[in-house]
Amino acid sequence: MPDMIPPGEPWSSIRGRPVLVVEDEYMLAEDLREELEREGAEVLGPAPTVARALALLRAGPAPCLAILDINLQGEMAWPIADLLRQMGIPFLFATGYDIRAIPPAYADVPLTEKPVSVRRLASARRG
Repeated sequence: MPDMIPPGEPWSSIRGRPVLVVEDEYMLAEDLREELEREGAEVLGPAPTVARALALLRAGPAPCLAILDINLQGEMAWPIADLLRQMGIPFLFATGYDIRAIPPAYADVPLTEKPVSVRRLASARRG
């Protein structure tokens, strides 16, 4: 079991912990990776595809949290979200999509707009 961020603890509490970044836009992914590393996180990825993200999760180490773009090169990130839930790993969606585009099954997942920053992670809202 990964070293999870306790419920209620800010998303910004990532120092020394692995964070999975799933983003297919190179510049956004790199900017977020750099910011997370400045905050002391160990970044897994960035993964630009569903297949790559799933491979990272299965290979380990397990992240303490994950940041998911919803649309990855035309493929939706739902399989990643499902695996994260099965693994008990908290995650949020980072998207430019309208909140209504997110299936009801993920209504409880925090949401933040792109571009993502550590500050925005702390204020992510529920769908």
